[in-house]
Amino acid sequence: MSGLLIERTLGLAQLQDRGRFGTRHIGVTQGGALDWIAAAWANRLLGNAADCAVLEIPFGGVSLQCQQHSTLAITGADLQATLDGHALPNWQSFNVRPGQQLVFATAISGVRGYLSAPGGIDAPLVLNSRSTVRREQLGGLHGNGADLRAGDLLKIGRANPSPTKVPDLHRVTTSSASRLDLILGSQVALFSGASLFAAFNQPWRVDHRADRMGLRLCGPALRYQGPPIISEGIPLGAVQVPADGQPIILLNDRQTIGGYPRLGALTPASVARLAQFAAGETLWLRPIPLDRAIHEHRELLRTIVNTPLVRPD
Repeated sequence: MSGLLIERTLGLAQLQDRGRFGTRHIGVTQGGALDWIAAAWANRLLGNAADCAVLEIPFGGVSLQCQQHSTLAITGADLQATLDGHALPNWQSFNVRPGQQLVFATAISGVRGYLSAPGGIDAPLVLNSRSTVRREQLGGLHGNGADLRAGDLLKIGRANPSPTKVPDLHRVTTSSASRLDLILGSQVALFSGASLFAAFNQPWRVDHRADRMGLRLCGPALRYQGPPIISEGIPLGAVQVPADGQPIILLNDRQTIGGYPRLGALTPASVARLAQFAAGETLWLRPIPLDRAIHEHRELLRTIVNTPLVRPD
């Protein structure tokens, strides 16, 4: 046996990669890392391909035993990670040896942390992705969407490069992302003027009802004044408004079609940042033009690929 042995888990940690694409016409959702930016940096720290599978760890509560020499990297939320009881800096890579214990305690900043390994964590490809989707019983360690359990072995590659870290400038936290950018949709003009003013000029509170499928916001009730809508395809980050007027932002494990009216959709970067918001935190929605959103997304991708990594202090 070699790799990372799961000793303890809350039942929330999952294997995720960039997601499953080209399948929504058959009703299969996207999946993939919710904070795709943190996951991308975790892979970049080890020189992995962008589609390598990582371990997504919501809220912490995970303990792993290292069973081989390797190099790992952690990014995303601060889960108070330790190696043999010694604190591990976030957003950087580090070497491990057999017998060491890697622990993710509880989140003190953000929600989801990401652990990468050389070559990605090994798992079967299902519809060209290793991403776990429980509802559809796809992906994950065993290919069937099952939860990771104590006793599962994560197979990883062997590497011992000199540790590197992500420059401080590119580490995203919830406090630096309280305004989330939204591309307006075709139905936005069918909301009342007062609702549109409220949507973009008042804060929203993140509700406790949140999972990988979607996240509810609490705030002023938005009023839709248009006709009923025929169900249509739903993009990542869609901000739909049900009858109670409280928006739901749809995430990676969302349904593939829906008939609620929508304000529009968050940009991919804003979806990633939303993944680090805990219940009770507040955010603001900010409309931006499509061309600006496309430009900023391309610049973000270039930054992740081209920014030089630095040596730890």
